[in-house]
This record gives sequence, structure tokens and C-alpha cells, in this order.
Amino acid sequence: MTLNETIARLRAGHLMVRDAREWDELSMDLGRAYESNDDELIEQLQPQFLQSWRTVTRYVLRDTFDAAGIAVTDPSHPWGIARLTAKGTSCEPLLCHTDEAGNERAEPGTEGGPRLLTFADAMTNYVDCLSRLFDELDTANS
Repeated sequence: MTLNETIARLRAGHLMVRDAREWDELSMDLGRAYESNDDELIEQLQPQFLQSWRTVTRYVLRDTFDAAGIAVTDPSHPWGIARLTAKGTSCEPLLCHTDEAGNERAEPGTEGGPRLLTFADAMTNYVDCLSRLFDELDTANS
């Protein structure tokens, strides 16, 4: 499977669950909940937001990643989608800006919160991660 095929299936898989506007609305609603320290709303939206991204990656796209030679495991970062591994190289697409990746507020009641990505930005982050893995796969197959 090529990088472009994988990206197309990745995007289609996520758009089967929600359209881009719905993904963006969920991200914005969760971001506003963090800004206003609305712990109740955070508790309601955060699991839905994270689980949606993770479920699509782990289950809907399982065959796509298997065909590409990419293993999918649980993320290590609270805002990670999944840990993707190919030929010993791993990466983890995040749902927040990378300059805030250290801001791990995953539980309500602590200070601050991440600046969450839009759907387009999350896809770009995901594609960057996949590009590194496909580079590794290409190198290993050369």
C-alpha cells in the first residue's frame, strides 16, 4: 500500500464517523470548555473526542495499517491518537499543537489546557507522521 492510498483511507475513515465541520466543532467546544474551566463539560466531551479519533485509527483503519506494514498501539501521550510503528520507528500523531505537547492536562481540575487541532491540522499532523514511517519502510525495502 502506498502513502497516498493510506492517507486517502485515513481521511475517509475519519470522515465516515463525522464530517470535518463536526470534528472541528467538537474540538472547538472542548477547547472552550478548557478555557472556561468547565470541568463538567470537559468530562463530557474529552472522552468522546479522544475515543472517536482512537477508535477510527485502531479499528476502522486496522486493515489499512496492516496492509501498509504499520502496527497500531495505544498512545503514550494523553492527547495522542495512537502509537504507529514501522520497522522499529514509531511516531504518535497528536490532537493538540506540538508546542504544547508537554501540556498533558488530561484530567479536569488542573491548570490550563491544550490548544486542540482542527480536523485539517490533525490530518496534516497524521500525514507527517505517516510520511516518516513510509520513508522508513521505503528505506528498509531498498
